[in-house]
Parts: sequence; structure tokens; C-alpha cells
Amino acid sequence: MVAPDQARPAPAASGPADSARPGRSPDGAQGADYSKTVLTPRTDFPMKADLPRREPQIQAFWEQHQMYRKLQELRRAQGAPRFVLHDGPPYANGHIHLGTALNKILKDFIVRVRSMEGMWAPYVPGWDTHGLPIEHEVIRHTGLDRRQVPVVEFRRRCKEYALQFVEIQRQEFKRLGVWGDWERPYLTLEPEYEARQVELFGRMASRGYIYRGLKPVYWCPRCETALAEAEVEYRLKRSPSIYVLFPVRESPAVLAPAGGPAQAEAPVRGQAPEQAQAEVVIWTTTPWTLPANQAVAVHPDHSYVVAEVAGRVLVVAEPRLEAVARLAGEGPVRVLRRLRGFELLGAFLGHPLDGRLVPVVGDDMVSMEEGSGCVHIAPGHGQEDYEVGLRYQLPVVNPVDGQGRFTDQAGPYAGLPVEEANPVIIGDLRQAGRLWAAGEVEHQYPHCWRCKGPVLFRATEQWFASIDGFRRRALEAIDRVEWVPSWGRERIRRMVAERHDWCISRQRSWGVPIPVFYCAGCRRPLVDETVIAAVAELFRREGSDAWFVRPAHEILPAGTRCPQCGGGQFEKETDTMDVWFDSGSSHEAVLTTRPELHWPADLYVEGTDQHRGWFQSSLLTAVATRGEAPYRMVLTHGFVVDGQGRAMHKSLGNVILPGQVIERFGADVLRLLVASSDYREDLRVSDEILEQVADAYRRIRNTARFLLGNLQDFAPTRDAVALEQLEVLDRWALWRTAQLARRCTEAYRRLEFHVPYHELVRFCTVELGGFYLDVLKDRLYCEAQDSPRRRSAQTALYHILRVLVGLVAPVLVHTAEEIWQHMPEPREADSVHLTTWPDVSAWENLGPAEPVELFLQARRAALKALENARQAGELQTSWQAEVHLQGPAEATARLSAHRELLAEWLMAAAVYLDGHGPAAQPDQAVARASEGAWQAWVWRTRLARCARCRRHLPSVGQEQGFADLCGRCARVLARR
Repeated sequence: MVAPDQARPAPAASGPADSARPGRSPDGAQGADYSKTVLTPRTDFPMKADLPRREPQIQAFWEQHQMYRKLQELRRAQGAPRFVLHDGPPYANGHIHLGTALNKILKDFIVRVRSMEGMWAPYVPGWDTHGLPIEHEVIRHTGLDRRQVPVVEFRRRCKEYALQFVEIQRQEFKRLGVWGDWERPYLTLEPEYEARQVELFGRMASRGYIYRGLKPVYWCPRCETALAEAEVEYRLKRSPSIYVLFPVRESPAVLAPAGGPAQAEAPVRGQAPEQAQAEVVIWTTTPWTLPANQAVAVHPDHSYVVAEVAGRVLVVAEPRLEAVARLAGEGPVRVLRRLRGFELLGAFLGHPLDGRLVPVVGDDMVSMEEGSGCVHIAPGHGQEDYEVGLRYQLPVVNPVDGQGRFTDQAGPYAGLPVEEANPVIIGDLRQAGRLWAAGEVEHQYPHCWRCKGPVLFRATEQWFASIDGFRRRALEAIDRVEWVPSWGRERIRRMVAERHDWCISRQRSWGVPIPVFYCAGCRRPLVDETVIAAVAELFRREGSDAWFVRPAHEILPAGTRCPQCGGGQFEKETDTMDVWFDSGSSHEAVLTTRPELHWPADLYVEGTDQHRGWFQSSLLTAVATRGEAPYRMVLTHGFVVDGQGRAMHKSLGNVILPGQVIERFGADVLRLLVASSDYREDLRVSDEILEQVADAYRRIRNTARFLLGNLQDFAPTRDAVALEQLEVLDRWALWRTAQLARRCTEAYRRLEFHVPYHELVRFCTVELGGFYLDVLKDRLYCEAQDSPRRRSAQTALYHILRVLVGLVAPVLVHTAEEIWQHMPEPREADSVHLTTWPDVSAWENLGPAEPVELFLQARRAALKALENARQAGELQTSWQAEVHLQGPAEATARLSAHRELLAEWLMAAAVYLDGHGPAAQPDQAVARASEGAWQAWVWRTRLARCARCRRHLPSVGQEQGFADLCGRCARVLARR
């Protein structure tokens, strides 16, 4: 049998279309050339897709006719319900990669599906255009020193760079076939956007959610700026691993070892014993934080021991004693006293570097899984340490500058970069006799996601959004959102529940300034609604560059005074806002300002990393100002990996770019690849996978070509047959198509695009190519052009094609348009993308066309028997066979009413059912087979073959003047 993807204008060799080729038949009979009398398929729709060349032509057609605008106007005029997918802005600092292509293609799928459902689904693309990555690229490409260039000039260069890549990415996204309002996207650098962002900041400030504080934040010493949690990624890092001794200087009586030695061995051999015999052991992988140490924490409820190890008296958590003692090598360990952690509180220890006293404090965060169970606390270098410091009113000390070098506050280490200071500090500890053990450890450590270097925890004056102020409402809002996949809810819920206050200030130039002034007299910040409103209006008129151009007195409302000291002189804040605050303001700056959109959005779609990024920043700004999430539903997708599941990296040589795929296969194949995979998992891409998807594409395309080729003389308004008058096989085909449409549209509504992909490929390959279209060839090619049986087949093909082109339209956008433009006229719209899915409910009521379903059960046994006959050399084609079928009595009785059609459906000379037809001798059959409840026997027919349709029929030679033709073919030719 011939699948439709093998169909050509000349008929295939396995069916009656063989007559299109004159000459000797397989049986050896010499016949006339009837090839010009056969209605072979004809279409201008090319077999070779040539997508890399043809797709730009189709896109030019869309542009010329403004199809996206027409679609919006059409749905608006129809009063269609609106669906708003809010675009998460990609960063405008380079060409797109497969990850951004995956994201944009998925969004386009969704928007097009909603449109095909009859909804008004506008799509406003956007770009994130501020921030450090753009600064980096400008500096790298121009060699500018941002400290030497006037800030306005530096910002101008950054803006030009961002806009350059906005245009580059715009064209790259359009080449993917993505429709949207590309002429009016939103950009975070636009004056109106910046004004709305400042107003949102002002509303958060007026509710008391914005404050300035000295807290440890992620700090990149190379980028010289604070980082948000979403700007940090964890990578393996090799760090020092040291155990340090803090001698007990002032201790509770409980630390005096009862019955212990009168004196412990001195910390340094040969020296006199110290007054305090016990030493608390801490473990750290950041020796550079020790100069800022302010305390040692223990777990109040866990068990600790005072133990003699290798001649020294150590204080460690009991579960960690063996591991700590092992670091000293083999030797006796003697527990002198056991106690609970809370009994240690109140002790003071000597700092191992400078001897100052530091307290022992309690905290439940102390782990017994590693280290010593005693944790050194530096409130200036860690969030947990900072929180402990708040409870115990410890100083927040940060002796490290913005470039990661020690300041004079670090004493002998001043000027050293912290990484270079590590071995120096370790050497000083060893010399002082305070180093118990030293080694290295490889562990996950936070790195800057831009420069990829390790970050520091560094306390600096920053602006924060207080998450505690609205955390509960944020968690409640999360529960009201639909998360796809469902685990997204718990992921973001956990992150919001556990996150610290949001550091929203950055020490950069290319961004939206924080609209705060400082009194020149008392240095108090001025955070005032009227002032912020004035800044927003200034940005709306002139853009945020005005902040750097105009002096403070020109920005502030006249008569502004400091509420603290009454002063009238002010200085501007130099920090800019975190870019996550920029993009997290998009719901306010875009959804509320574009009339075709609405707040909240119906859907946000991004990668799984955005639970800690844009999903979260958008949620926080929305809940803080409106009390609700800015989205009703959130969909997350996986990442793009290579065929082996590895991340794509230049170093691995496995990077595939979207442009490479498009140049080789076309955008529709890339889109089909995205549809073929469940986006909840990572998308695997390799040459082999692309070839497999391209083969699936060819099956769909060639099926459409076969349908179009057989509709070349069909006009729907003139030739269509009423559903109730269709042949039984054609009714069955429409019933199966209706089932396909239902499965696909329901999956589309659930946003499960891999389901339609597999359903469509299977339908084209198996149900159409593997059966229905093959069977139809006799009717389509050999019946009279306007015969009712041929028009019935064409009617079914037309309806099937109309359904198929609609079902592939959200995915194969170019190919669907190409098919649409070749469909018989009149067409219902200028573009398939202006249509909706056809109503197939009437086809579902056609019933299952039971005779065909019963026949397909029997057909499996018949096909096996026919194949056995071919393998044995008894048959060349199924048309040479007579088949006897035996099965359940009820089934054969029902099929008997259609016995004359069974031969056509099986593409055999004749089909007999058990109890009907001439008596068959099974022992004389050339082949037999069974499948399920059915058995089949095959004989080589003795019937003559028609020279035109190539069927073996008893009517061959019965019509006068047509000795080599069957009755049907003779009558067709007689009418000519």
C-alpha cells in the first residue's frame, strides 16, 4: 500500500492508478495506453517544501496584508472574549538562542490556539533593556571606562546598544513565524514605562514596604554591584576548609572540667598553659570572613561535649566529636563533660586573630551534619549571621570594599583581595596556634550569573522591599493562581515563604534611578509621595536621563523641605533599581496602559528558572500595590539540551543555534520540534532528532499535497455532496476526522501541544495514508469526473483537509498558510490564521460507520495473509488476490450487506465472507493467517484484469467495443 507521502502527480504503482503508465502489465498482457483517461492528482502545491526560501515569502505576504492587525480587528469586531498572554521580556543584549526560541514559539502556539478558538488574543512583545549585562557589553565593545565617561554619554551608548539588539531580536522572532504587535512592543527604557515603574515604587513606599538598611547582600566584586537572588547561580567552587580554635576567656562554671587535668597542654608546645583550658572549634570555608567575626553560635537544644583530644580541651557538638578528633590523627579522646547548647550561652571567647572577646550565642540554624556544631558569626557577611546579630545586637562589620578588597578596618589585611587574603589568614592562625586543621572542599557556591565569578556576602547600605510586610498576602495570592505544571505552586510558594527582603538597589548607571533625595544637612533620605510623583512626571516627559541632567532643585517641587531638620538643600540618590524591579513592573506599565490588554493577565509563560525571577518579582510588586497576583495562570517549560540531555555550551561544542536550524530545515520544522516534546521536560535537540521531526513534517505535508491534488477540479459550493448522501467509507473517514479534531482541540485547550503532534502524524500515516487514501485512489482516478462516488470522496477529502489545515495552523504556521492558499475557492478568509476551527459536531453524529470498523478488524488478518502470499511469490499486488474471511457470525452478517465494497476496501479482486460466495477449498489457498477472532485465506484470482483501472473484475470484456476494460471503465470512456 502507498502512503500519501509517496503520492506524485503520476499514480502510484500498487493501486489502479498503475494504468497511468502504458505498456506491459504485471500479468504480461499487452493493453492500450489509457493514461490520459485517468484523473491523476494535479496541484501547484510543491512536494519539496523548500521552507528556508518559501517561509520569508509567506511572511512578506502577511506583512503586505497586515494580517496580524486584521486578526485583531476581526476578533474585536466579533466581540470575542479576550485572552491576554503577557510577554516576559527577554534581555536585549545578544542574538536569540534555542531557549529564547522555545519560549517565543510556545507563546505563539498558545496565542494562536486561543485565536483559533474564537478568542481575541493580542500579543504585545517586550524587551528588558536596562542593567549590568548591557553595561558589560558596551564596555567590552567600546573600551569605555564608565568612571571616566560622563554618565549621560555612557547611558546613551547603553541605550543604542539595547535598541540595536531589540531590532535584531525582533527580526529573529518574526522569522520564527511569531505574530504580534512588533511595531509597538514595550521596552523598559521607554519614558512611559519608566514613569509607571517609579509610580509603582512610590505606592510601595507609601505603604511602608521600601526602606534603606545596612544588610549583607550578594555582591559581585567584579561587577561592583549588589545582586538579587535571581541574579545568582550556584556552581562548584574549591574553597579552603579550616577548623579554627576560639579559646574560652570568660566562661560559665559548667566549662570547668570536673575531675579533669589540672592543666591542659598549652596551645603551642613549649609555652605556658593558658588560663582558659577549653577551646571552641568552628569550621568555615571562608577564612576571609574571620576579621569580621562577632560571635560563635551553638544550637541551644543539642548535646555538646568538653573533650580532651590530642592534648587539647575542645568544645564541639557531640555528634561531630569523632569527625573533629579524627582531623588530629590517631589518638585518645576523653570526654570530660556533657552539656546542652544553652548551657554554653554567656561564655566569651578570644578572637583567634586579634584576641578581642566575642560571645557565644544560640541559634537553631546550627547544623549537626557537618563542621563542628559551632558556627562563627559575621553579621556583615551573611543573611543568617545578620539575623542572629539582630537578635543579639551584634555589630554589623564589613571590612571589604566594593572591589572585594579589605579596607583599613581589616588591619594587617588591608588592601588584599579576599581570595588572596585566605592563605594569609590561614598562615596567621597556624602561627598563633589557633588552627586545628586545614584542607580544601569542593562545594556549591553562589556565582554572578553575568560575569560567572564567585560572589561575596557583604553588608552595605541598600534599598530594600520588605517582604515581611506582605508575605502572607503573597502566599494567599499564589494559591489562587493556576500553576502548570502543578508543582510550580509549591516551588514559588516555598521561595516566597523563605526569602529575605528584596534588595532593589544597584550601583550602576544604566537603569531607572531610585527616586529618593538626601537632605544635605542631616543626610536623611526623603521618600515622599509628592516628590516621587514629580519624578514620575519628569520621566514621562523626558525619560530617566533627566535625573542625571537636572540638579535636585529642578526636579523637586518648589518649597520642598526636609521633614527632619527643615533643610532645603538635597542630593540625588546615585543607585538605580534592580532590573528585576524593572521587569517586575511590566504588569503595571503594560497591562494597564495598552487598551487591548487587561489586568491581571490570563497567562505568564517562561522557563522554570523564573519562579525565582520574573514570576516572583511580578508577584511581589503586584501584591504589594494591588493585593493580587498579576496573572491568573502560570506555565513553565524546561530548558533546551542536546540529544544526550546535556546543557548546551560552547566548550562542549554542542550548541545549535535557531538560525542554523532554520537555514537547514525551516522555521516550521523547528516549531514542530517544540510541539513534539512535552515542554514540562527539557527539549532535546540534535541533528538526529531534527531529521526525525523533518520526516514527520514531510508526512503531514505530503498528505496535504495528496488531498490538494485530488481536489483540483472540486468546487465546494458546486460539487459538495450532502453528509447523508456520502458513501459509507467517506462517512467513516469524517467520523474519524471528527474524533481527531476533538482530541487535538481538547489537548490544545489544555496547552498540551505534543498530543496534537502525535495524533496528526499518526492520522496522516496510519488512518489516511495506511488505509483511506489508498483505497480512494480507484474512485478518484478512475470514476467519471462528476460521478456521485467520486464527488463523495472529494467532499470527504475537502472536509478532512479543512480540519487538518486548521489543526496544524498554530504550529506549522507557514505550511498551513501555503496549504490554505492552494485550497479550492471560495475560501472563507484571506488567511487560515483569520479563521477558527470548523464545527465537526455533525460528523460525530454520523456514527462509527460500523461496517468499516468491523472490516478493519478483519482486515488485519487479511493483510497478514496477503503479505504471506507476496513473500511466497504467489502475488505481486493485492488486486490479484481473492480473499475469504471467517469471523464472528454477527460481524460477518453485518458485513455481508456491504460485500461488494469489501474488495474495494481491501484492494483485492474479490472478498468472500464465511457462508457467502463460492465454496472455497482452504487447502488450495496460497496463504492464510489469523488475527484475533478473524481468519483469512488467499487465492490467486482467475478474473481478467482491466487495462485501465488494473482491477481484476468479472465485468472485464463485457461491454461491446471495450474488450480489455471493466464495465465501469468502459462506461466512463463511452461518455467521453
